[in-house]
Amino acid sequence: MLFALPSDAALYEALLNRDTRFDGQAFVGVTSTGIFCRLSCPARKPKRENCRFYDRVSAAIEAGFRPCKRCHPLGPAAAAEPHIQTLLNALDARPQHRWRETDISALGVDPSTARRSFKRHFGMTFLEMARQRRLAHGFTALEDGKVIDAQLEAGFDSPAAFRAAFAKLLGAAPDHFKKQAILRAHPINTPLGTLIAICDDHGLHLLEFADRKALPAELKRLSKMTKGHIGVGRTDVTDHVSAELARYFTGESDDFQTPLILHGTPFTRQVWTALRKIPAGETRSYAALAQVINAPTATRAVARANGANQIAILIPCHRVIGADGALTGYGGGLWRKQRLIELEQHYAKRT
Repeated sequence: MLFALPSDAALYEALLNRDTRFDGQAFVGVTSTGIFCRLSCPARKPKRENCRFYDRVSAAIEAGFRPCKRCHPLGPAAAAEPHIQTLLNALDARPQHRWRETDISALGVDPSTARRSFKRHFGMTFLEMARQRRLAHGFTALEDGKVIDAQLEAGFDSPAAFRAAFAKLLGAAPDHFKKQAILRAHPINTPLGTLIAICDDHGLHLLEFADRKALPAELKRLSKMTKGHIGVGRTDVTDHVSAELARYFTGESDDFQTPLILHGTPFTRQVWTALRKIPAGETRSYAALAQVINAPTATRAVARANGANQIAILIPCHRVIGADGALTGYGGGLWRKQRLIELEQHYAKRT
């Protein structure tokens, strides 16, 4: 089973019915607002394509969503340990503040107690939660302003600290991204974590999980190809691929029509084209893929081309496994590869 939750369709139905049975068990992130809620939230219900479902508060926060002020999805933990509510209220009042343990102590809360309780209830410490909130502010400001404005909006006193935090989130420092550039980077939240999409007005150039270790090198390579013209923001192509990914993860469609801009040698592009022909719900070995492109002795070259893929999911390199059926390396992490393969069994059963 992919998640310890019902299907997204069932969760969306529960959201529409404001079902309280899932309180504390499931949360919905709404991409159009950047807010995450309980399924019983009294607020106006979002469109299904704008919904992302999570089984943990920490997963919703790490995906870039902030808690709803109407349904208070962090509430149950606060009721169990009152100091949690004290800190959450303080964070809501000062989301851009650079919180430290001395600030926690000033509120009459022991920092070690706060660290343990937040980790137990939310899977992250209070300071980590506060950092996520600040970075969300910074990313929004960066789309419209300068790095220094984004730094101040995010509540970072030190430019170096902001650059380090931004680099950890997106794989590159904020000043790497140019204003009014041809290519624009934008985060897309998914049930498996944040994807970074880089698009221009014509197609998708890169789609990678934000925590992929190779992302900085890929951005540097792409920047060189485009003479440094990478900015922060979205295009119509970004909106198109976001909608297609939403349908994919909710089990509605595995048909991707987003135009792709492939940066690679003729051989690597040939491998990527072959990858796109593997049906969802099926897998291939590297050797089998080499046979498909009429290069039976080029198994290692095929593996390298597979690893060089810069467009996750749409070019499904996760569908390639070892000859013995074992999972092999995947830039987004083997756990994601396993979950993607399991998710796509739904599509295999429909054909």
